[in-house]
Amino acid sequence: MPVVTMRQLLDSGVHFGHQTRRWNPKMKRFIFTERNGIYIIDLQQSLGYIDRAYEFVKATVAHGGTVLFVGTKKQAQEAIADQANRVGQPFVNQRWLGGMLTNFQTVSKRIQRMKELEEIDFDDVAGSGHTKKELLLMKRELTKLQTNLGGIRNLTKAPSVVWVVDTKKEHLAIDEAKKLNIPVVAILDTNCDPDEVDFPIPGNDDAIRAVNLLTRVIADAVAEGLIARHNRSGNNDSAVADEPMAEWERELLEGNTAEVAAPDAAEASAPATSESPAADQAPAEAEALAAEAPAAAEVPAEEVPVPEAPATDAK
Repeated sequence: MPVVTMRQLLDSGVHFGHQTRRWNPKMKRFIFTERNGIYIIDLQQSLGYIDRAYEFVKATVAHGGTVLFVGTKKQAQEAIADQANRVGQPFVNQRWLGGMLTNFQTVSKRIQRMKELEEIDFDDVAGSGHTKKELLLMKRELTKLQTNLGGIRNLTKAPSVVWVVDTKKEHLAIDEAKKLNIPVVAILDTNCDPDEVDFPIPGNDDAIRAVNLLTRVIADAVAEGLIARHNRSGNNDSAVADEPMAEWERELLEGNTAEVAAPDAAEASAPATSESPAADQAPAEAEALAAEAPAAAEVPAEEVPVPEAPATDAK
């Protein structure tokens, strides 16, 4: 069963690129065609790159790695936080502070400071040993730290992989990851540089639905990797005793047990003809892409940039 289908990518608007006057020539090989002044991304290639990134993330997490979700633009903030929390991974969705990776020792001190402030009862002025003004200043400091560092509060070392939405906006995160040789998995719009990313996924990084879909796919890869890690560690009783599972991980595994069993039963009863690869249907859907593109380009302006009527999501 494919990680994601061509229809899901089309419905989410993953195929819409930037206007033809705003593009990076290095992305030419990922462009299918041009419609109404907007580049259309080749989703057939996107499917292959999604599968490649999915397998890499799953294998990395299965071997004990962590994935840092990064996306500070408005369209990505909610998806980044929701999906990262769903699988218990660190995330940055407000502001990337310089040195979050390359100067992690200093960042760790600020995280520790945040945890110390969280233990203070700001309502108990008499018992806190501080004046009202001092408590007010500390509460403001705590709010700021939680906003910037709350998503990485449990990060104790550099992540194994970084997932990025919009490589141009998050160029600082990518630069730091490259300095530390941390693989980068990212959405590549038609104005991005594919040389900056280790595992690119050609697609729309501005539409909310597209960002939600692709971020969910990466989170699903993390979840599957966690299940594989748990199954492997289950053979070692001492390892399980020394490293008890976190509550969120236990809930995730319990929630996926039924989901994993159901597809196995369905595959056992399905006829052999149903096991034909999804790639056999992809060419026909790819041909339909060109026919659907003009009509799809006229979807609500909230997510699709149209030259004649600039939209709030316009590029």
